[in-house]
Amino acid sequence: MESFTLTRRDMAHLLLAMEGRRELQPLAVLQDAWRRTHSRSGSTMPTFLYTEVTPVLDKIIKGKHSAAFSLQEIVSLGQLVEYSHVSLASMQNWVKRDFKEFLGAPKIGKKYSVNQAAILLIVEDLKSCLDFESIRQLFHILFQQPEDDTDDLIQPVDLYAAYSTLFEELDANGDQLLDVTGVGHAKENGNFSTVQQRQEGATEELLVQAADQYTSRLPYLTTNQREAVRNTLLVAAVAVQNSYFLSMARRYVNATLFLDFQG
Repeated sequence: MESFTLTRRDMAHLLLAMEGRRELQPLAVLQDAWRRTHSRSGSTMPTFLYTEVTPVLDKIIKGKHSAAFSLQEIVSLGQLVEYSHVSLASMQNWVKRDFKEFLGAPKIGKKYSVNQAAILLIVEDLKSCLDFESIRQLFHILFQQPEDDTDDLIQPVDLYAAYSTLFEELDANGDQLLDVTGVGHAKENGNFSTVQQRQEGATEELLVQAADQYTSRLPYLTTNQREAVRNTLLVAAVAVQNSYFLSMARRYVNATLFLDFQG
């Protein structure tokens, strides 16, 4: 059966919709995501009939899910995100030990809030290029006193939505690569190394400009605070792309190991 897959921006919009912070209802967010990836085939309905719908998705589709999640439901949602490798064991460790100070106890009865879910999804992305201590240091800067949400420079779900949107807007063709032109022409002319350096600089410049544009809409922050948010957006956007490469590497390793019996 086909799996229901969401981009990170889709997931961010779903979480925000469940908090009532989007005009669209959660079901409409899911419908838009599905339609965008399947409308070309002209077989939207037949394909959905053979798509796996997890229990948490089933509740959201039926309008029976509030903006509160068990840890298993957060894992289930995380597994819907493209090129992610969320596991229950990892998230249990993060909740109990590695990021306990930022998550704390479930805030809605025995369930976790949207922001707590977002923190776990952010950790999943950032760990592709940062160690846990570096992530904790970033969280201390962004979220200040973990037990007090009012002093956050940016709410976790807004951070997740910001870098997800930033990445997708700079990945116009949806190939999971930040788009900078000129590489193909350089390769043809034998100047790949030189233009690759220019591409890296251009990519960074695009990221900085896009992140600056977002943080300019946060006038309540000081200059240093805006720079901290901006830099985190840059790191997270790069981590998203890195997640794609890690996923691709895993696929090729698995294919090699599986096909080894033919040797």
